Amino acid sequence: MKNRLIQMVICWFVVGIMVLIFANSSMAETQDDIAKKLANPIASMISVPFQLNYDKDFGEDDKGSKWVLNIQPILPISLGDNWNVITRTILPVIDTDDIPAAGMGESGIGDILASQFFSPKTLSKRGWTWGVGPVWLLPTATDDALGSEKFGIGPTGVALKQKGSWTYGLLANHIWSVAGDDDRADISSTLIQPFMAYLTSTHTTFSLNTESTYDWENEEWSVPINFSVAQMLKFGKLPVQISLGLRYWADTTENGPEGFGGRLQFTFIFF
Repeated sequence: MKNRLIQMVICWFVVGIMVLIFANSSMAETQDDIAKKLANPIASMISVPFQLNYDKDFGEDDKGSKWVLNIQPILPISLGDNWNVITRTILPVIDTDDIPAAGMGESGIGDILASQFFSPKTLSKRGWTWGVGPVWLLPTATDDALGSEKFGIGPTGVALKQKGSWTYGLLANHIWSVAGDDDRADISSTLIQPFMAYLTSTHTTFSLNTESTYDWENEEWSVPINFSVAQMLKFGKLPVQISLGLRYWADTTENGPEGFGGRLQFTFIFF
């Protein structure tokens, strides 16, 4: 399974490199401008993050592990002079080992999560920006063990402020299952993601957030605390941000991951 995951990672990384090479990119914006926009989930900039996550200690015997490559294209669409809609899609490529029990595991595509944020182009009087819209859970998993087999929908919203070198804000959503396999568990899940980031003069970004999820059906929290360091680089005139992160599971579901995990992310930027 690990070999299959490595093949998938290499494949998608090569695709990203090729798209980046042939894209019509421009460095009209400074690296500071780009780094600040990357810290903003609803910035008006096309980017494609490839985020590789590793977590361990799944299951009753703490032997399970999981790799997830999240492919997360972000596309802004202008709606006249005053509004944008920012589409954020997450396509997970998953590899599990010894989950749900020793000797078991699957590899493939998981369920897609797609969000659309309707956001004003101008800041509020106090310098805040915000966006609201729908979030969709699409049952695209290639194996029953990798997805919910449920179609879900709900509201999502984000509010943030950028002042000097700092970015801070909150992103949240809630998803209810509304259709799908009747034999699978219903979904009622809330995501709460406070975040903060600091950008240095060398285009290095230090970020801290928690992607806390509450499962209302099972009354369980998942609380990973993420710290990452990201650096803006240029390949010729092409901007790329590389990020390395560490995660600690402060709380988790029954048989969920424990202890520390890791994150590696490459973000390709387009204009």
